[in-house]
Amino acid sequence: QVQLVESGGGLVQPGGSLRLSCEASGSVFSITTMGWYRQAPGKQRDLVASIIRRGTTNLADSVKGRFTISRDDAKNTVYLQMNSLNPDDTAVYFCNMIDYRSRTYWGQGTQVTVSS
Repeated sequence: QVQLVESGGGLVQPGGSLRLSCEASGSVFSITTMGWYRQAPGKQRDLVASIIRRGTTNLADSVKGRFTISRDDAKNTVYLQMNSLNPDDTAVYFCNMIDYRSRTYWGQGTQVTVSS
């Protein structure tokens, strides 16, 4: 069993920053891809950013230049640094990890609210 625990969400004013963290624990074997998705009310869950073991990243167009994804394999942890937040970034953010056997794991989600 693998558990993903997210932290760092909350309420922030427009233009502010937040840093999300997600740590995997349990029977973790060779995580290949780590990523973050988000889901706003009434909308589908969309990819925000992903990063593979070699460090290559992929970011959604809507967050390029504002968000940065990074990983620490020694800690089985992925981070999402979010800057210049705006109300459109309000959503539940989910951590996602895929291991070398293509098994996919999800976190429970953390709420990010951008509002004045």
